[in-house]
Amino acid sequence: MVGTNPTPDSSPEDVLRRIRTVRDELGEDVLILAHHYERDEVERFADVVGDSLELSREAARRERPRYIVFCGVDFMAETAAMLCRPHQTVLIPERSARCPMAAMVAAADAAEAWRRLSARWGGDLLPITYQNSDAAVKAFCGRNGGAVCTSANAQDLFRWALAQKGHLLFFPDEHLGRNSALALGVPMEHIAVWDPANPEASEQTAAEAKVVIWKGYCHVHTHFTVTDVQRVRAEHPGVRVVVHPECPTPVVQASDAAGSTGLIVREAKEAPTGSTLAIGTEINLVSRLANRYRDKAIIPLARSLCGTMYRINEHNLLQTLESIREGHPQHIVRVDAETTYWANEALQRMLCVR
Repeated sequence: MVGTNPTPDSSPEDVLRRIRTVRDELGEDVLILAHHYERDEVERFADVVGDSLELSREAARRERPRYIVFCGVDFMAETAAMLCRPHQTVLIPERSARCPMAAMVAAADAAEAWRRLSARWGGDLLPITYQNSDAAVKAFCGRNGGAVCTSANAQDLFRWALAQKGHLLFFPDEHLGRNSALALGVPMEHIAVWDPANPEASEQTAAEAKVVIWKGYCHVHTHFTVTDVQRVRAEHPGVRVVVHPECPTPVVQASDAAGSTGLIVREAKEAPTGSTLAIGTEINLVSRLANRYRDKAIIPLARSLCGTMYRINEHNLLQTLESIREGHPQHIVRVDAETTYWANEALQRMLCVR
């Protein structure tokens, strides 16, 4: 048997103690990465906490660890596996932690949209995929001259793509795509939504578009509404409202600022003492920022939890670490060589854009 699974009557303190013990035993052989949205019981054991691409870059930078335990969702661990060195092994504590938004675009559906739109526009088209997509979709972009983007650099990548081609196909987040295009001055009438369930109608809708965005979304961020913004302003006069750009456009437009997880963390850190900040993103991060910066009031715009990220917990983290100690690592994340090559092409193009 691999490791010693926590029994139902194991106390929380016992589980945390056992994690500390095995973590100390493994030493520098293991690097634990945790996304900002992870629960505190997991985050406390992380060597690095950050957003998905920041963590993958950290995995690529560290040469010493033999094992990288990625506490996040599937596409994040995939990216780390593609960027790390051959002697390193990436593991995810819970295999079912699959990002629902990433699952909204399949490479075959992306290729169908690409084929139809390329034919219509004579190949005058570049694909961009959000980091929140699987390796096959990233590889599709790599093969076709496109790139990956993050919420922090989406506008830069949109600008890069539109400087080369007359049209842009972006997946899988409709809202990040629309907000990024609008921020660059693309008129709403030149932004079209591609519904993979109805490609014929989508192709007709896109006829006059400059930017075509996939019909996908993050349920954490579509949870927020303009009514939430209005309510928090009424309850907290002078509040500054900051949201993630995966929120619907009306919510972004009603807020004071919108930006990546990194921007949200900076906003919390730099807000003046005594000020009030309402944040529209995942509740674990908002709660952690509120505890960290007690000289100001940091409140959730509304409570929104990533249930998929929440599947990573102290129990499966312990099981993963014990499996490494016993010499039978579990839940290894692997990506085939060809997919890795082309996905890394898309990632490298992103890194070259300034």
